[in-house]
Amino acid sequence: MKPAVLISCLLLFAGTLFAQQPDSLRYLALGDSYTVGRGVAQSQSFPYQLVAKLRQKNIPVTNPVLIAQNGWRTDELLIGINEQAHNARYNFITLLIGVNNQYQHKDTAIYRSEFKRIITKAIDLAGGNNKHVFVLSVPDWGVTPFANGRNRDKIAAEIDGYNAINKQITQEAGATYVAITDLTRDAGDDKAFVTTDNLHPSPKMYGWWVDRLSKAIVKTLKN
Repeated sequence: MKPAVLISCLLLFAGTLFAQQPDSLRYLALGDSYTVGRGVAQSQSFPYQLVAKLRQKNIPVTNPVLIAQNGWRTDELLIGINEQAHNARYNFITLLIGVNNQYQHKDTAIYRSEFKRIITKAIDLAGGNNKHVFVLSVPDWGVTPFANGRNRDKIAAEIDGYNAINKQITQEAGATYVAITDLTRDAGDDKAFVTTDNLHPSPKMYGWWVDRLSKAIVKTLKN
């Protein structure tokens, strides 16, 4: 084979291999301080730990896009989505919202209405693929050292009420529900699982979430 022909064949082969490489998946994380990762390095927040875990499993993912702020309720997340999402589309989305509604004693009927609107928008941002929207249950902050002296049973009951709402809406929408509340309760008031504020999750706790969340995402993406 002549050198010029050989080079052309090699270039064609290389081009074919390059074309077969999958594009990196786009990931959007919606939420509040739990999504931002308050008190931890960005790389140790759960969205970034999730991306690292998926890459370890040979799933190419871009760095996450976050629409999330400390202290956000459902109404504030809706505003954030409207202002920041525009017409972008994502391959998968995580959603964790509600703890600030509970903490501020907001009406659960309002939460229900606003959560429905959020999940509808999330599915649209996922290109209409409802299974690629992953809703995480609200963690129980009442087990943390921050809650010492508070009515932990009341907090737990209220968190369960919010999670009953978001789980029902998630299932009705055909999205994917990932329960993590039990993980926070298993950790209890062990300070290894919170940051220095004794409230927000530590990298170790986020790692627990990511182990469970990544399994659901990998299973869904493979299907």
